[in-house]
Amino acid sequence: MKFSKILIPKIFLILITNQIFLNTSNVQSAENIKIIYSIFSRTITIDSLRNFAENGNSSNNLKRVLKATGSTDSEIQSVLNKNFEIPITIASKLVYSEIGNVFLTRLSAILHPPKAKDDRTGMLALRSSVIQGLYLGDGKINLLKFFEGYPTKTVILNVNALNKVMNKVESISDLLEFFTTKPLEKLKN
Repeated sequence: MKFSKILIPKIFLILITNQIFLNTSNVQSAENIKIIYSIFSRTITIDSLRNFAENGNSSNNLKRVLKATGSTDSEIQSVLNKNFEIPITIASKLVYSEIGNVFLTRLSAILHPPKAKDDRTGMLALRSSVIQGLYLGDGKINLLKFFEGYPTKTVILNVNALNKVMNKVESISDLLEFFTTKPLEKLKN
């Protein structure tokens, strides 16, 4: 009798926690990028960006956004399609390291979920996006895979915050090269 009194609450607890933790819905990938510049904003779809990256075709909305970058279509396509090969284990170590946390926290001021109230939420979304993007790309990631791995339907791109960073860095390609080659070579050894 005493055995069943102890066993029933434990079974009940296991069933409840099973429903809470194992019955989670699938996380969808990002569908939109909302670009915010000062008081203006424009939304582009990930599908239109993917279509542009693969075929060079762009919607009118995307054409206006791309024109504002001041780069040629081929340069933008090159950036969108540039693959970075990083083993998931190394990327995981990097995004969970102290330097990774600092980098992701700073980056979360530029890219973040729509209702993020703090840097930590953005940092967690970015971490998830990197790991999921690498998983989807079988160890390779590009900007499209990064957005496919983003855990919210909309990603906010804050151009004002991006401009502040770009003023400190000569070019985005130098930044990407630095963060994808030099630190990883040390981690691989």
